Amino acid sequence: MLTSLEIRNFKTFSHAEVELGPVTVLCGPNNAGKTAALQALALWRAGVQSWLAERSDSKANERTGVQINRRDLVAIPVPSTNLLWNGLRTRAAAQNIRIEITVRGIGSEGEWACGLEFDYPGQEAIYCRPLRLGDGKSPQRMPIPGEAGSVRIALLPAMSGLAAVEPKWEPGRIDVLIGEGQTAQVLRNLCFQLAETQRGLWNELVERMRQLFGITLLPPESIIARGEIAMAYRDRNGARLDLSSAGRGQQQILLLLAYALANPGTVLLLDEPDAHLEVVRQREIFNVLSDMTRRSGSQIVAASHSEVILEEAAEKEVLVAFVGKPHRIDGRGALLKRWLADYPIDHLYQAELKGYVLYLEGATDLSVLRAFAEHLGHPAKEALESPFVHYVANNTDKVVRHFHALREAKPDIAGLALFDRLERIPRNLGPTTLVWARREIENYLLRRDVLIAWARGLMTQDLFSGSRIAAMEDSIARIEAAQRELGKDIWSPDIKATDDVLDPIFRRYFETTKQSVMFRKADYHELVAFVRPADIDPEVTDKLDAIHAVFQDARPRRD
Repeated sequence: MLTSLEIRNFKTFSHAEVELGPVTVLCGPNNAGKTAALQALALWRAGVQSWLAERSDSKANERTGVQINRRDLVAIPVPSTNLLWNGLRTRAAAQNIRIEITVRGIGSEGEWACGLEFDYPGQEAIYCRPLRLGDGKSPQRMPIPGEAGSVRIALLPAMSGLAAVEPKWEPGRIDVLIGEGQTAQVLRNLCFQLAETQRGLWNELVERMRQLFGITLLPPESIIARGEIAMAYRDRNGARLDLSSAGRGQQQILLLLAYALANPGTVLLLDEPDAHLEVVRQREIFNVLSDMTRRSGSQIVAASHSEVILEEAAEKEVLVAFVGKPHRIDGRGALLKRWLADYPIDHLYQAELKGYVLYLEGATDLSVLRAFAEHLGHPAKEALESPFVHYVANNTDKVVRHFHALREAKPDIAGLALFDRLERIPRNLGPTTLVWARREIENYLLRRDVLIAWARGLMTQDLFSGSRIAAMEDSIARIEAAQRELGKDIWSPDIKATDDVLDPIFRRYFETTKQSVMFRKADYHELVAFVRPADIDPEVTDKLDAIHAVFQDARPRRD
């Protein structure tokens, strides 16, 4: 079993260490390096294979290493090998910059370590040799232990759609296609191999798919005349269907299960294995794969964005967050269990990634704030572009519990809570706490001239603008009269702008113009564009200033 991976100068990493367990899940934002870590393991394996296949006892071999052609790096497709180097930097101060990958593991003979270094001779190849342990012209190098040579690694990317016709491939070609990410070209072949050579495992695969999806796999057939593999299944109603008719999620899981069963003792590198699966299936599939790989002596290293899989991994597997330098975020015992009981696990790495949290009533508030920041050219628009935001429905207790839980995990987390008007502001909430002076954020859009401008359309006249304006004026007048009878002023800062004014005005407007209602609360942020900047309440700018200040105070994890 592999226990750790150390990377230097590879793709997104200048230096990183990743702890590995029987099942390891890599989580984090896009472009954080999760796939690069999987590819580093694949490159290390390619280096070990090349060295053991071509090595000699000559000093020259240790000096120059063995050459690996770019086209042989099937699991890491790049048009030029310098794209493997961090920042594309292959030399500095007349010295080569080397990619270094060290893998540690434990086997029947105890712990072992195997480090390799890679040099850049040109865009079509790289040179690989054992990692040097010192400086000088002839440094001592790390030996390649036998256990390292026996490690089998397979990188299985997400399915991209099943090929309509699948030729019958030889085993070596299957490995090449998988390495190139062409998993859709080999699914039937994997199943054929299993059904032909390992009938017991084929029966297990059939039963697993029946339990998971209610389908019955039929044995694949080799059509010799066409050199193809055909495969079908029966659905819940007994209808016979070609495998290409199965859903993408079924095909994805069939690939993973078939490969895992056919290749015991393999380190399976899974890039988003939850792709194409609904939430209910994600937990089930993750547990099935974990159980199957443990029984077969295999190991899983998976990159995932699935909240369900992250929660499962945090409870019982190794969970590594790619925020700053990759680091393990599980194993915190009582803290983690309390967190998972109430909140998604991804909130923990979002806190580390962003360094601040923003509490709002709901998603429409964020849309309106973004629109105001954009309209005013306010610097808060950067903070609002992709914030760590938690919606609390104006519930102060939710803020207290969530923020204090975050501070256990990240004591320097910054935060701001922005509520609709409250009768009473609790003390010591934790984050900076602000409330709108008006009833809710939509009240700052509630102006007659804004509604008329919206009906006119982008402040311009056209052939039908007069009728639209008349319809809007009529709608305003009718709702204004109706609310007056209830003793309410629709332009008051105390009225509930959405429910009592905007919703009925727009509903009436669309009835008058004989259109379907196409403008609802989720769209009200579009009204911001029709508010003249000079008419925007200064309070809006004050709130944006506060958001920007919290963003500036944030301390995201950088190490």
